[in-house]
Amino acid sequence: MQAIERDENTPRAMPAVSMRDLLAACAAAAEVSTPPRAPAPLPAERPEAA
Repeated sequence: MQAIERDENTPRAMPAVSMRDLLAACAAAAEVSTPPRAPAPLPAERPEAA
């Protein structure tokens, strides 16, 4: 039996990924890798004019 050599220059077939799935995966990765924002500082209280 002969061994069949594979031509490594030939690209392998990849399953198709829809743009919707790709964008969803990117959004999920960004959501997971982005640290939470610090809460906004409270506005400084003004002394009331008497």
